[in-house]
Amino acid sequence: MKREEHLLTILIEECAEVQQRATKALRFGMNEIQPDQPFTNEDRLFQEVCDLKAIIEMLGLNDDFEYYAIERKKEKVEKYLNYSKQCGTLNEDDDETKTN
Repeated sequence: MKREEHLLTILIEECAEVQQRATKALRFGMNEIQPDQPFTNEDRLFQEVCDLKAIIEMLGLNDDFEYYAIERKKEKVEKYLNYSKQCGTLNEDDDETKTN
């Protein structure tokens, strides 16, 4: 296997780890600490995202336009959050967690 193939495999693994940690946070809350663990789900999710970011950088998938791509994604997410609110599937109380 070539280096890029290894890194792509690691990228897949890291995405799965972010997914798993996010579902734990959803099920048990961001502030929950699993038994025998020193960190909250929020801390552990942040670490998994950092691990994913590291692999993205190693693959050279970030560039000078990264900021703009992130801002475009935020706008798209906000658009669909508003649509979900119109559909009645997002509660008004959820606005407190909105970050820009």
